[in-house]
Amino acid sequence: MSSSSTSTMPPPATSAGTPAAAVPSTPAPTRSAGLTGRQLAGQRIIYSYPGLTPPASLLRIIRAGEAAGVIFFGENIASTAQISSVIAQLRRAQAQSPIHLPLLMMTDQEGGLIRRLPGAPALSEKRIGQSDDPVTAATTAGTTAGRTLAAVGMNVNLAPVLDAYATPNNFIDQYQRSYSSDPGTVATLGRAFITAQQRTGVAATAKHFPGLGWATTTQDTDTGPVTLHESLARLRGTDELPYTAAVAAGVDLVMVSWAAYPALDPNRPAGLSPTVVGQELRGRIGFTGVTITDALEAGALAGYGGTGQRAIAAATAGMDLILCSARDVSQGEAATTALINARGSGQLDPANFIAAADRIADLRGRLQ
Repeated sequence: MSSSSTSTMPPPATSAGTPAAAVPSTPAPTRSAGLTGRQLAGQRIIYSYPGLTPPASLLRIIRAGEAAGVIFFGENIASTAQISSVIAQLRRAQAQSPIHLPLLMMTDQEGGLIRRLPGAPALSEKRIGQSDDPVTAATTAGTTAGRTLAAVGMNVNLAPVLDAYATPNNFIDQYQRSYSSDPGTVATLGRAFITAQQRTGVAATAKHFPGLGWATTTQDTDTGPVTLHESLARLRGTDELPYTAAVAAGVDLVMVSWAAYPALDPNRPAGLSPTVVGQELRGRIGFTGVTITDALEAGALAGYGGTGQRAIAAATAGMDLILCSARDVSQGEAATTALINARGSGQLDPANFIAAADRIADLRGRLQ
């Protein structure tokens, strides 16, 4: 929310030549104006559900205008026809809500081994990087990924991975999720993928900032805490380089890692760190788009309380979207309630809260 400011211009004169009384400035309009507390908090929550059929509770939440979007996993998808029907059902529910913006319908369609939907892109990032014409291959992957999602009604891809792997067969390389060990190559190919995909009308997500390329084979934030002891020079010169290129290319979203990086913040995982999110990603690199957490239920956050505490900590750090991906609608409801209470108590800054909701609304307004 824009704050009121005192004009530096002299007050206008009346016809008698005396200065008119100053007119107080008013805050700029916000896309979040008029929402209830629960609706406002819900604009920051991505829901998930089990199985092939969205539960009635999720449809009710969407109709009430209390959800930003839904993430889909393999267990939610039996075929393109089936998931297209589900998404049409969710869109009908959203059309009945007071929020006249499309839901963020997202999945992980990275290519190769990591594809939730049948179809393109067939090549993994590693195979793209090893191809005879990597830029063309990355461009084709971005275009076809966008078309695959758009064909079933999805509008956000949680891709590409922009982590430059440090050693062969490590965490990010073992599933062929990295273009290269060279950050310049990753930057070039990631930019090609992002640009091509976003031209199809599907938002891209650069992940996992500031980078998981140094993680060993067993260092998986889904299962437990991960600390990456890299120097600040390496983080900025290698790991963050592809993200700088992605931001310059206009990437719509950035997913922040749950790993801890002592060179940036010795006390918190990246996605819970105001230093990483506010100073590094937004300040140093200049990202102005939407930030999204990795899975809120991740094992890396075992020491940070339950769903509500994690959601508040992420929002405090500057994360816009909270990814509740445990395939349990109640997880999203718990995160929503926690954000409502934290905003009401002043634990979360009201202006920052609305700014986050407005960034998300701006993104939703550009998608279909």
